[in-house]
Amino acid sequence: MKTVVITGSARGFGFAMAKDFRRLGCNIVLSDLKQENLDKAKEELEKMQGDGKVLSVVCDVTKSEMLENLWQASVNEFGAVDIWINNAGVNQPDLPVCMLTEADIDFLLNVDLKGSINGSRIAFKHMVEQGFGQIYNIEGYGSNDAMKTGLTIYGTAKRAITYFTKALAKESENDYSGTVKVMLLTPGIMITGFLTEANGGKTKVELTDKVKKVYNILGDLPETISAYVVPRMLKNKKNNSKIAWLTTRRAFGKFFKALFKKNNYFD
Repeated sequence: MKTVVITGSARGFGFAMAKDFRRLGCNIVLSDLKQENLDKAKEELEKMQGDGKVLSVVCDVTKSEMLENLWQASVNEFGAVDIWINNAGVNQPDLPVCMLTEADIDFLLNVDLKGSINGSRIAFKHMVEQGFGQIYNIEGYGSNDAMKTGLTIYGTAKRAITYFTKALAKESENDYSGTVKVMLLTPGIMITGFLTEANGGKTKVELTDKVKKVYNILGDLPETISAYVVPRMLKNKKNNSKIAWLTTRRAFGKFFKALFKKNNYFD
């Protein structure tokens, strides 16, 4: 039975993945900032049918000692960690860079970039020791060099995540015989509160009608994306690989379908 650790998994895409891993018989380790949110998520998971168990651990991914504790708590409970997913992330305020504060920039980079780097570092080290394991990092806007005012720092972090993940996979191959598989997950546009809030929910993001139109065409609920990616994550054994939901082909299909059926996620 596989054990899966997901950061930022009390809600949104992380929680959607937790539910699908649970359905497929895995042990789940939930982690997030607030115990009350974790308690609610754990209760819902435990009501589901599944052979695995559920553990919840409070973790701030900007603190390495808490990421280390997340690993140790998981191993103490389940003996090993098979899959570690660096999912925790925040959006930036919808502002040009010159109007952001240094605190805005630090917060986003500490969560979205350093959180994934340190989560990967800690998981990688222990997976080498146990002799196996898979690490997934999440791509996002900017990973493919897309640029937009209001997403410059977020895009910078995600572009860096793509490079970092590929480089870490190369390290695994060259220095550790591929013992740890390091991969990318590309979920595309998810319709969650992430789109309309920044700074960890402290700042509101107002979406324009033009942006909403694009999101209504290309976006999907996290449950839809999770149902596609989770079974493939469990089957995937290829280092330095990518599991992508919103491919070019799927995007073209969505634009074609929008001619006949329109979504409205923002009512």
